[in-house]
Amino acid sequence: MGGEYGERTQREVNETVDRAIELGVNYFDTSPYYGRTRSEEALGQALNGKRGKVFLSTKTGRFDFDAFDFTEKRLRAEVDNSLRRLQTDHVDLLIAHDIEFADPALVLNEGLPTLQALKEAGKTRFIGVSGLPLHVLQTAHEQFPHLDAILSYCRYCLNDTAMIPYAERWRADGLGVINASPLSMGLLTHGGPQEWHPAPKDLKAKANEAAEWCAERGANLAFLAMQFAFQCPAVDTTMTGTARRRHLESNIEALNAPIDEEILNGVLDILRPVQNLSWPSGIESAWRKYQG
Repeated sequence: MGGEYGERTQREVNETVDRAIELGVNYFDTSPYYGRTRSEEALGQALNGKRGKVFLSTKTGRFDFDAFDFTEKRLRAEVDNSLRRLQTDHVDLLIAHDIEFADPALVLNEGLPTLQALKEAGKTRFIGVSGLPLHVLQTAHEQFPHLDAILSYCRYCLNDTAMIPYAERWRADGLGVINASPLSMGLLTHGGPQEWHPAPKDLKAKANEAAEWCAERGANLAFLAMQFAFQCPAVDTTMTGTARRRHLESNIEALNAPIDEEILNGVLDILRPVQNLSWPSGIESAWRKYQG
């Protein structure tokens, strides 16, 4: 809704949000990074008068492609800015955004304690972390036991289910677990991954092969990927970006439609050589020093 994948009018955003609420969607997530604050502005306008109907989440600490700041001063100021844009006095969940890109000492000793203080001040009901490397998320949980939720993205989808043992552990410890980006940032679509996508070449090639294989049989890889993610037994919710009403309605259809096991097995066979193949993200080596 911040225009990252094409321009959206406020009217389109409003109609999509209204339709989502009508269909029973009640969890909305955003970030000042998305559209460089435009997503928060758009969602805040769309939820005007409807705030009580939804569980609202935003993120903090990441403000541009390579701009990360988890200092207390910056986080306090930026959370107030987010609340103003969202037209609310509190969010339900405040997430430290893509923590693997920041100095772990700063995140663990200043950033997350600041989120906890903001929770105690009533500016959020719950706090969490997000990121790609699973060991980083696990380390944050081990080193800062006050987290309420973990958002993992691209790690439970058709080509990667490595999140499962972590998610089971997190839920056993009482955390809420969010599976985000079930299409693996556009990897699992008929159009295929964009030039910027960080996946290795072998993974991109197999994803394209799977998309073509589905199309030849009258199936859609993205729809199948949504169905697959919705069946994940180890998470509390599945989150996907949706900026158009037709995409929203397709996702809801995927939630309820029975999966075609023959097509699913064919796609899994194609993707098997690259199963659980991910890509580097952030300064993972620095985080490994803090592993328990």
